[in-house]
Amino acid sequence: METINLKKSQSVTINLYQSQNLMKSLLIIIALFAFLITPSISTSKTLPKIKVEGKNFVTENGEVIRLKGVSFSDPDKLEKAGQWNKRYFQEAKNWGCNVVRFAIHPTALNKRGWDAYFKLVDEGVKWAEELEMYVIIDWHSIGNLNTEKWFRPMYNTSWNETVKFWQTVAKRYKGNNTVAVYELYNEPTNDGGKLGEFSWKTWRPTLEKLIDEITPTDDQKIFLVAGMEWGYLLDEVIANPVNRKNVAYCTHPYPQKREKPWEPAWEKDWGHVADKYPILATEFGFMGPDERGAHIPCISDESYGEAIMAYFDKKGISYTPWCFDPDWPPTLIKDWNFTPSRQGIFFKTHLQKKN
Repeated sequence: METINLKKSQSVTINLYQSQNLMKSLLIIIALFAFLITPSISTSKTLPKIKVEGKNFVTENGEVIRLKGVSFSDPDKLEKAGQWNKRYFQEAKNWGCNVVRFAIHPTALNKRGWDAYFKLVDEGVKWAEELEMYVIIDWHSIGNLNTEKWFRPMYNTSWNETVKFWQTVAKRYKGNNTVAVYELYNEPTNDGGKLGEFSWKTWRPTLEKLIDEITPTDDQKIFLVAGMEWGYLLDEVIANPVNRKNVAYCTHPYPQKREKPWEPAWEKDWGHVADKYPILATEFGFMGPDERGAHIPCISDESYGEAIMAYFDKKGISYTPWCFDPDWPPTLIKDWNFTPSRQGIFFKTHLQKKN
């Protein structure tokens, strides 16, 4: 009896020992699996929400932030070229960007289809988030939204479509801190009177009306407002600002907009606004007269680059030079190996500065 009982006891002890070993083995396997998959998990931080406070962009923690990056070409164009991928975004990050601008053309949106196009935008927002860069969504039309007349067919849209676009964007990216800025309209112009009456007096109420179409869905984004003369001139803003919350202003100060000396003209035309409201220069750049695609108002040299960057630094102005694509001049890159162009060499150096 006792011998039998002893054997039974040994058997229980052995089974318990084997169970413990099995449990230890399972725990080791689980720990090893967790270790192996950890590198594939994104380590990106959630970007803090930013807003307008006085003349600055500030984070939700109250820290002043200056947005510095590049303007991308159209996601549709990039996808067709096989370049809408994380590699493209990583290169922008390597240049020192903390923001990137998506130039969304109405005709490209309609040709691809809204659902398919916004899947591209979703991908871009995800890559930007993973790399801790903010996104400016730009409705890239050129013309007179008030009269619904456009500079070229690729910019054709309408008031109703513009409202639909921004309401779609607002629903999709509400609560997404990465998508920080809604650039409401790229370059308003009447093209020297060819596109009908256009003035700040009539443009400002249109902008307020458009913001009112967006804010019931999303009132937490920065609403970026373009001025007159192809998105350049902001000389009437101080006297008659857009009367809505979280508004900032943008300018496109290409070199041939004004003759040298540039700084006094910039101060008069738009720079003085930066003393009261944030400014984000979402397009600017230069190229030599012999470079491929050279055209007015972009022809200049490094003297313009030095002047505009010194002025931005002096005034605390945020910026995204045009364009991070080898095909749309003035280009920042020569090829899809991301070889910097003439202006690309210049602006990459400035973007990578720590200040």
